[in-house]
Amino acid sequence: MFWTSWFLAALAIALAWPVPVFLSRAAWPARAPFAAMVLWQSIALAGGLSMIGAMLCWGLVPLGENLASGLHGLARILLGQDSLDTLGLIHAFALSAAALLSAHLVFTLWLTYYRIQRQRSRHRDLLNLLSSPSTDRPDTLVINHQAPVAYCLPGGSRSVTVLSEGLLELLSPEELHAVLLHEQTHLLQRHHLLLWAFAAWRSALPWLPTSKLAQQAVSSLIEIMADDVALRSVDKATLVTAIALVASGSAQLPADTLMADNASQIDTPTTTSARLSKLLAPAPALATGRQVLIIAGALMLLAIPTALLLVPGILA
Repeated sequence: MFWTSWFLAALAIALAWPVPVFLSRAAWPARAPFAAMVLWQSIALAGGLSMIGAMLCWGLVPLGENLASGLHGLARILLGQDSLDTLGLIHAFALSAAALLSAHLVFTLWLTYYRIQRQRSRHRDLLNLLSSPSTDRPDTLVINHQAPVAYCLPGGSRSVTVLSEGLLELLSPEELHAVLLHEQTHLLQRHHLLLWAFAAWRSALPWLPTSKLAQQAVSSLIEIMADDVALRSVDKATLVTAIALVASGSAQLPADTLMADNASQIDTPTTTSARLSKLLAPAPALATGRQVLIIAGALMLLAIPTALLLVPGILA
C-alpha cells in the first residue's frame, strides 16, 4: 500500500488545486452544463476520497499489503491482540488524521444541512407574515414589495416559488412565464441538493481556495441549466429581459427579508453575469460525443481512487 498512498496523495493534490482552477477558467462548461456539473461532483468526491485514502493507506502500510489486511491488523491492535508498537508513531498519526478528516467532512455535511434547514424554517415563518398565496398559481407566494424579485424555497411537498408584487406588475405574461419555468426547474431537478453538498465542501475546507471556485461554478451551472429549460418555451429576448429585471430587484430587498442562503437560489452578480453571457454571446452546445466523453472521464476519475482502495494488488 506504500505506492497506493503516494499515488492517492498526488491525485488529491491535483484535484485540490490545478484541476479545479483549470476547469473554473475553461469556457466549455457553459456549453455543456450537465457534463460540467457531473465533472465538478466527481472532482469533489474523488478529491475527498483521495485525501482520506492516502492517509489511511500510509497508516496501514505496516499492517498489511492491502486495505482489507491492513484493517484486519488494525482491528487486532484495537482489540488488544497485537501491540501498538507494530504500527509506529508516524503511521498511527496518519490513521488518526484520516479518521479525523472523515469525521470532519461528515459532521460538516450534517451541520450545513441543519443550518440550511433552520434558515429555511425561519424564512418560511417570515414569508407567512409577509406574503399571501397566489390566487391563480399553485405553490406560489406573493410578497408585498415593489422590488421585482423571484426565487424558490425548497421543502419537499412544501416547496414554493416566491414572487413580489413589483415583479408581477413589471413583467409581461411571457417574461413571468420564463421566470416561473426557471424557478420550477430548480425545484424539479433538486438543485438545492447540489448547492448543499458544495456549500458543505466549502465549509469543511475553507482554507482550500478551490472549494470557493467549485461553489461559484456550480451556482452558475444550475442557473444555466434552468435557463436552458426555460428557453424551450420562451424566446431568448424574453428570458434576457426577465433575468435583468429580477437581478435588479434582488439587490433592493432588505437582507432580513430575503434571508438569502444557498437553499433559495437567489441570483448573485456572478451567476447573473454568467447567465447573461451565455444568452447574449451564445456558443454552440458541445457535441454530444464530447459530452459523453466528459461524463465517462468524470466517472473514471471517481473510479480510480475507489479501485485503488478496494481492489488488492493494483499498486503494492
